[in-house]
Amino acid sequence: FAYISIAVGNAARAGAAYGAQHPTNSGDTAGIQNAAKKDFNANASGAPSNGQQSSTLTVTPSTACGCDTGGSVTSRTCDINVDPNAGTCSSGAHWVITLTVTASGTYTPLFHYPGLSNSFSVSNTAKMRVTPY
Repeated sequence: FAYISIAVGNAARAGAAYGAQHPTNSGDTAGIQNAAKKDFNANASGAPSNGQQSSTLTVTPSTACGCDTGGSVTSRTCDINVDPNAGTCSSGAHWVITLTVTASGTYTPLFHYPGLSNSFSVSNTAKMRVTPY
């Protein structure tokens, strides 16, 4: 159980690391999911090297945007169609995008132990600030 929990946490961090490289990547849901699932498998060929199928891993990215003034972030929408000023801040502040990636899955032990569930849900979240342009 502990190994799978670590693997799921590492997958969330791998997805967040991919998305945090550039603002364009932060919106690349498929790329974030792919990075997380490849890390979870620990095998670039897609063959499970840790005994778990990447298809059992659910990866959900989300972004939050805002203006940072001395470490205090005022939330704003990331969507320029909703707010034509998205991406711009007043003088003394700078635009920040925070990416949150949640990875979750179900672990089924090889052996059943009396008193314990047949499967365990595991979920971990990674949060990273996206590198500006």
